[in-house]
Amino acid sequence: MQDFFFYLTLGLQHVLDFNAYDHILFLSALAVPFTFKHWKPVLVLATLFTIAHCSSLALSVYDVLVMDVAWIEFLIPVTIALTALFNLSYAKADKSQKSLVLHGIATVFFGLIHGFGFSNYFKMLMAEETDKLSPLFGFASGIEVSQVLIVLTVLLFSWAVQSIGKVRHPIFTVVASIFIIFLTTPMMISTFPG
Repeated sequence: MQDFFFYLTLGLQHVLDFNAYDHILFLSALAVPFTFKHWKPVLVLATLFTIAHCSSLALSVYDVLVMDVAWIEFLIPVTIALTALFNLSYAKADKSQKSLVLHGIATVFFGLIHGFGFSNYFKMLMAEETDKLSPLFGFASGIEVSQVLIVLTVLLFSWAVQSIGKVRHPIFTVVASIFIIFLTTPMMISTFPG
């Protein structure tokens, strides 16, 4: 049980690490189009992301599928930018055009990429471990808790900007998404394999 809590803490730290803020940016991009009134879809998306992230992590830990680290490091900021770009079209779409299915498919795909990104470090930590399932479960739990905290923070910030600042939600979504793209572009440039 001690191992579980160690890896739960590691999962929390992995997502909430401001020095490696790619997770925070991705979750922010994921949450920006939603409001507290529509919190369930973003929670579903964050959970899908956790499942995909931990699935690719497990595939890598058990050496079922190993990906090129250089490409994964490049694809992580690409997924963030693509999510933010998707938000720009999502903000302009009317209700009948907004589908959670496309969001869900993209989130699962991006979660797989992010999981491979953390796998090498996670494998080094688990080098001494014989039981890999408990650490993976603890890590997944830590990721889910931290993602819920980030999503709630983004939704609270969104609410404050819209309620206090009287900014309409589509405008907030566009501005926040452009800001996320601005922060992500240098990451894409610096990690481009070549």
